[in-house]
Amino acid sequence: MTEALTPSRDIVRLIEIMAALRTPVTGCPWDLEQTFATIAPYTIEEAYEVADAIARGDLIDLKDELGDLLLQVVYHARLAEEQGAFAFGDVVEAITKKMIRRHPHVFADGAARNPAEVKGSWERIKAEERAEKAAEHARLTPPSPRLREEVIPASILADIPVGLPALTRAIKLQDKAAKVGFDWPSLAPVFDKLKEEIAEFEEVALPSDPRGKKEGPHKPAASGRLAEGESKAAIKEEFGDMLFVMANIARHLKLDPEAALRDANQKFIRRFAHIETRLAEDGKTPNESSLAEMDALWDEAKAIDKHA
Repeated sequence: MTEALTPSRDIVRLIEIMAALRTPVTGCPWDLEQTFATIAPYTIEEAYEVADAIARGDLIDLKDELGDLLLQVVYHARLAEEQGAFAFGDVVEAITKKMIRRHPHVFADGAARNPAEVKGSWERIKAEERAEKAAEHARLTPPSPRLREEVIPASILADIPVGLPALTRAIKLQDKAAKVGFDWPSLAPVFDKLKEEIAEFEEVALPSDPRGKKEGPHKPAASGRLAEGESKAAIKEEFGDMLFVMANIARHLKLDPEAALRDANQKFIRRFAHIETRLAEDGKTPNESSLAEMDALWDEAKAIDKHA
């Protein structure tokens, strides 16, 4: 039986707990089955829960959620240690090295700069780090006979994590491209592009709506030439293009699209709750009500929001 452990303010205790959970025979059966891949979704979920606690201004929840997120770091470090790759101490050393290196105006002899200069220095140092990491990967990764002999330079977009929320990643990709001049000169042409993408999306999506075939001047001929699978693929592609342009608009306006959509979600929840409450006053549920009744109550909720 594993020796009893007590809570502690020391990170070492958390590392000990994780080691105990991953110890064969005496450890937790569920924890012993986990891998980097199976734990990754929980890591993302815990990061979102931290953001949610911050959005709600709940510092008690924030303390707990930060602990859950820290556990994810310890978990991945333990998995890596078992494979002989690195341990938690290496993670701490790597991030402390990175932060010291990226702040020469604080930890070295560099003079304090204004925010714009600091950001420029940060980007330059990050580029140096990417080059060093690429060299390390090349040194440690066995060459593949299928690779061409010539060296292909890494894309400037290569370091944008795939696991980011799609809208956030879209903005980061666009930001990177903009830094080398690949960008719209102003917001107006981005809106023109959005109108173009909406029209293209409408052309492939409306003919596929079984409830709307008799409504409006749709163009079924375009969709009719496509097999069902091709039609769905075309709709998905055009929808993605439309969202990508929306993300570009958000970037130009310096908006966080994830935060904007979270706010819209909360607004929908609030207004739909108003519908449910008002219907309940009459002894009814949404299932027992008409769309017209719910629309009227939705407008009532909107009016309340405007005067709040």
